Amino acid sequence: MAFDYKKEYKEYYMPKNQPQIVEIPSMNFIAVCGKGDPNEEGGEYKQALEMLYGIAYTIKMSKKTDHRINGYFDYVVPPLEGLWEQEGRVGIDYSRKSELKWTAMIRLPDFVTKADFDWAVEQATVKKKTDFSKVEFITLDEGVCVQCMHMGSYDDEPATVEAMDSYADGLGYDIDISDSRKHHEIYLSDPRKTAPEKLKTVIRHPVKKRG
Repeated sequence: MAFDYKKEYKEYYMPKNQPQIVEIPSMNFIAVCGKGDPNEEGGEYKQALEMLYGIAYTIKMSKKTDHRINGYFDYVVPPLEGLWEQEGRVGIDYSRKSELKWTAMIRLPDFVTKADFDWAVEQATVKKKTDFSKVEFITLDEGVCVQCMHMGSYDDEPATVEAMDSYADGLGYDIDISDSRKHHEIYLSDPRKTAPEKLKTVIRHPVKKRG
């Protein structure tokens, strides 16, 4: 049976719909950085997702090629994630999506090395005849964060974020969003197939102990 990160690491991917403090370990990701409204039809964000999944599935299906990844085991491709920011703001103004800067990403299993990633980029470029030069191998070390399961439309996230901020403040933590620690979302639902009110999104903010 394929290893499913969502099921095996529920503390990271399936939190309750009430805020909680959690310490996130270092993880590697396939990532594409860009800017602009993610809802724009045929826009930069949509293209980024195509690149991400192109590499993710090239790595997953490497077992059917001559490329052998040391320690490989069968797994379910982890969910899409995103880091979001707007210049000059600590939080996100959802009414100004054209000003968003984002990093779209998919977690890599720990057995995937940078060399394996480079092989996948080369393989996908040849096979799909697509330019994958924007795709990066990144390591994210978030540390202590406050997170919560948000149920509903992405535009309704501010209420959940407010609850997270209040919860963290009550425990003596300050929100620590910066250039290196960003608003983080994990998408557990496909918006193309799910009604807005039923969407499940993990929202995560970095924090630091006050004083």
